Amino acid sequence: MRFYWDDEQSPSVEAPLGDFFGCTHGLRYNINSLPLSVNPSGGFNCYWPMPFRKSARIEVENLSSKPFHNFFYQIDYSLGNISESAAYFHANWRRSMTTRECPEHVILEGVSGVGHYVGTVAGWSQLSNGWWGEGEVKFFLDGEENPTICTTGTEDYFGGAWCFGETFSSPFCGYPLWRREEGEIPRHGLYRWHIPDPIRFSSSIRVTVQALGWYPDGTFQPLTDDIATVAYW
Repeated sequence: MRFYWDDEQSPSVEAPLGDFFGCTHGLRYNINSLPLSVNPSGGFNCYWPMPFRKSARIEVENLSSKPFHNFFYQIDYSLGNISESAAYFHANWRRSMTTRECPEHVILEGVSGVGHYVGTVAGWSQLSNGWWGEGEVKFFLDGEENPTICTTGTEDYFGGAWCFGETFSSPFCGYPLWRREEGEIPRHGLYRWHIPDPIRFSSSIRVTVQALGWYPDGTFQPLTDDIATVAYW
């Protein structure tokens, strides 16, 4: 999916359709949150405000080798005066493979100007056994070399604690997917919305997460994992 506001040549939103709506790993699962809801049996709903002043263009591109049939959608909008201070909505998808030498995944970087960060979706493929969610989510604001915000662990940032234990979906945070079928690696889907607590920046923002965890033998280690995220701001 790509969203263009007004006269943009590059999209403000670019992400796989499922990931944008919070469903990672190419899977569909229910999400009951404030800005996004995914409902039986294939309803993807988005309620983020997306102001534009002159025009809006939304594209969906099929990148698979198979034709895509029965695609239905509805876009609701209203026309009126938009405040000069109203910000454009952005979302960006990134995927990387962490290594033990560099266990950091970049959620967002290269953003300049004034804005506020409003959410994260993560699809995490675990490439080792044991606990995977000890990495810190870090926010570097306005050129700071040290993180302005540093969380205590991945599961804490996404609203859980003590290794989750079960899946959940709530208005501002969730862990709606845990899956490990026979012959598959463990896969996790998570989201966190900063709606009552937006992370504001004046000139720049960089967001990262570490892949850290415990091996089955109890050793604390950096991990090699496959991580895909969507950043919303």
